[in-house]
Amino acid sequence: MTELYPLALRLTGRKVLVVGGGAVATRRVPALLSAGARVLLVSPHLTPALQSLADAGRITWLARRFQADDVDGAWLVQVAVDDNLAAAAVSAAALERRVFCVRADDREAATAWTPAVARHGAVTVAVTAGGDPHRAQVVRDGIRDGLADGTLPGCHVPDAPPGFHGAAPDVPVAPGRVVLVGAGPGDPELITVKGRRLLAVADVVVADRLVPGLLLDELRPEVELVDASKIPYGPAKAQEEINRIIVDRARAGAFVVRLKGGDPYVFGRGGEEAIACAEAGVPVTVVPGVTSSIAAPAVAGIPVTHRGVAHEFTVVSGHVAPDDPSSLVDWPSLGGMRGTVVILMGLKNLPKIAATLMANGRAAETPAAVVQEGTTGDQRVVKATLGDVTEKTAAAGIRPPAIVVVGDVVDALGSVPLP
Repeated sequence: MTELYPLALRLTGRKVLVVGGGAVATRRVPALLSAGARVLLVSPHLTPALQSLADAGRITWLARRFQADDVDGAWLVQVAVDDNLAAAAVSAAALERRVFCVRADDREAATAWTPAVARHGAVTVAVTAGGDPHRAQVVRDGIRDGLADGTLPGCHVPDAPPGFHGAAPDVPVAPGRVVLVGAGPGDPELITVKGRRLLAVADVVVADRLVPGLLLDELRPEVELVDASKIPYGPAKAQEEINRIIVDRARAGAFVVRLKGGDPYVFGRGGEEAIACAEAGVPVTVVPGVTSSIAAPAVAGIPVTHRGVAHEFTVVSGHVAPDDPSSLVDWPSLGGMRGTVVILMGLKNLPKIAATLMANGRAAETPAAVVQEGTTGDQRVVKATLGDVTEKTAAAGIRPPAIVVVGDVVDALGSVPLP
């Protein structure tokens, strides 16, 4: 086999022709758009995903079959059809115009190959394996995982200033910067790809109690880990101290990741930390996380919305009792609604919450459930009704952290087996 010459193409503002509107094109077009290419797509029909790109004006679609002059002005051609004769016609037109052509139907007839690609911040890895796509993907995945967990050298930029590690343009990993990262609901695999990547290159990590422990076990040895759950004082003073730590470490030149359970802005006090950074002149970015308010019910077999059952869901904090003057929740209105109510941090006040909802119109027979430590190996689920959920939860010994769900969606899936 002829040796390949590897090359990275700069496609920003340059025309790329894609012929075909099926599954292959659906996979290839997003990467071309990400590279800044002006995509002309020629096909009588499109998948819904490609149609949405055309409707949004992100690609130009010609709803017809290929014509040779479609190649004119193109820097690259991607043939995404499984008709060999049609693909050969595109290849011939590209060859005549000396434009490189990728073919999904016949690699040997192509003048260029699309490698298996992994992206990790500023690092892009492209793997070819002599025409064996499966082997290329296996090697690619191994490299990607090594970059993501920090075990593969290359996560750091050797000649960069101290504290700079390189990342995607939208989240600069640089000295004196803070990123608020949502760690997800408890399963370490539910942190976002971006969140895990930034965690792997942090200089300082300030972590909450509910952060998955396995994520902390993956940190580089030299990382300073601050356990925010052990900061003394009351809740307000503890938050002030957390704000001071992340600001001070950033001002000292560190790249700081503030790692928070769930999503930073869903009852995570991330807004207070963002304000503290902004007031101190410290650049701050937020990486959203999977919130337990949706994830914990989901893994327990409870969809927070379901066709014909619930067209709305409301997420509230139950850490303040309904009869407390400082509560900002309109509990009477929640009692009168038909949709799903998801209550976080409400276990201690569950008796008052259930009583208030029933007093304001929610039937005692309304299905209810409590999910303890959702998405983790210690997950427990108690199903009941609003009238007896307090009693059953206490009898089962359910403890925080736990999510309470009230609404007909609790029984929407019936006995459908879930993994």
